[in-house]
Amino acid sequence: MKVLLLNAWDTSGGAARAAVRLLRGLRADEIQAQMLVKKKNNDDPAILGPRTKLDKAMSYIRPSLENRRVHKLPGWNGLTFSPALFPDRLFHQVSELSPDIIHMHWMGDGFLRVETLPRFNCPLVWTLHDSWVFTGGCHIPLDCTRYRQSCGACPTLGSNLEHDLSRNIWSRKRKSWGALNLTLIAPSHWMADCARSSSLFHNARIVVIPNALDLHVYKPLDKFLAREALGLPKDKKLILFGAKSAIHDKNKGFHLLAGALRILAKSNSNADIELVVFGISETNQELTTGIKTHKLGWFHDDMSLAILYAAADVFVLPSISENLSYTVMEAMACGTPCVAFRQGGVPDLIDHEQNGYLAPPYDTSGLANGIAWILEDKERLGNLSMQARQKVERECAMDKITQRHVSLYKELLG
Repeated sequence: MKVLLLNAWDTSGGAARAAVRLLRGLRADEIQAQMLVKKKNNDDPAILGPRTKLDKAMSYIRPSLENRRVHKLPGWNGLTFSPALFPDRLFHQVSELSPDIIHMHWMGDGFLRVETLPRFNCPLVWTLHDSWVFTGGCHIPLDCTRYRQSCGACPTLGSNLEHDLSRNIWSRKRKSWGALNLTLIAPSHWMADCARSSSLFHNARIVVIPNALDLHVYKPLDKFLAREALGLPKDKKLILFGAKSAIHDKNKGFHLLAGALRILAKSNSNADIELVVFGISETNQELTTGIKTHKLGWFHDDMSLAILYAAADVFVLPSISENLSYTVMEAMACGTPCVAFRQGGVPDLIDHEQNGYLAPPYDTSGLANGIAWILEDKERLGNLSMQARQKVERECAMDKITQRHVSLYKELLG
């Protein structure tokens, strides 16, 4: 069986981590698997990037051309929007590899043109790391549900026109993808429900398979040794927050976390709490949280991230909309309980007051209460830590997730 994974990136972001981990799991299972990316930053020989100078140049040019049309719109709200309009080289690159199965992951940033997919002549699998597959171009629709009809009047674009860019993209998808031999994988039950309610894929086959995690890397470590390695205080209660574009991406909810921390800072009983932030490059950026903050910048490898999670007492995900958060999954695997809003796919991971805490969306007081509830009782914290680790062992272990993918591939090949 020859499986070809497609993902725009081999590093950066949850989709890249999911695709690379699945690739390694498939190869460990002796599946002939490769991964094709738009830009290669990984030295893994099974990950293939553009080879010719033209392909390398186009990998930079296409995103600029794609984004220019969106970014110049006066009402654009800053969230990612992919028209998938400009020609790509995927069909020729894929044809040279002759896969039995094509498994797509995150296909934005000029990696895929909508009209390319019908040219592939093998079963297609697509993991929904966000909503772009079934929308008219946005990746995170927030509270918009116009993808259930035919998009148009897109809030991401700040548009009031029914026949706007989002309607055009939705129409292109409907025309090109109507007869595809396509199976969708949703990492969370929430994302599966969103796809089933969409006008493009309400009749499609959709299966729920969580993202995989290497539990030999992400595991509980000695908290004090972890803090010593990172130069963090050993006598404080540490709250961890981080994500790609952690401060600038409004969907990541740092403004909501800051509000919750200011509530906690007013209580004398929380005088020993401090915040640790990763995922920001501007380490000198002022963060108004009301408590002392340690800004650690970027963490690029799994082992460093595992040490960081283990150093914290609690991880907070204040996101507005998340599918199946890798940061929550990784923190739980390291025995660090999590606090988040009850939204998206987060309840698939966090069982309220069993292995973490779910606050009402988007209540900063509720978020503050959840953080305090976890930190105020040492025995409770220990039990939550144990339950968090056991949850990901049951549901997200790499070998179990790999086998579920292999079973699906074999079924599709008949």
